[in-house]
Amino acid sequence: MANYRRGRINDALAQELSIALRQVRDPGVANNFVSITRAEVAADLKIAKVYFSVLGDWDAAEDGLKRCTGMLRHHLAETLNLRITPDLLFRRDASMEHGAKISRILKEIGSESSSDEE
Repeated sequence: MANYRRGRINDALAQELSIALRQVRDPGVANNFVSITRAEVAADLKIAKVYFSVLGDWDAAEDGLKRCTGMLRHHLAETLNLRITPDLLFRRDASMEHGAKISRILKEIGSESSSDEE
């Protein structure tokens, strides 16, 4: 399968899952700000790793996503024209937190260097 097709499928999966998350009533997902950052489908389209970020309780959100996997797969089957609807494996994506930490460190370094110059 061509990589550009897998890339389009990855983008479509992430987009549709983001839409479907708005309909989820599970308290672990609904009470935390859960966002899908990206999806990576396997070459055989049977498994998709879905990376998510949370502003709130990570464990509750992950448990909530696991509980509503069936509903999310059903939404994907209805909206995407795929021969096989992939199984969803949810993975934490801490890249936003990592970026915020780096930004905070750089600000601290910047404030220290400006105070040294005075």
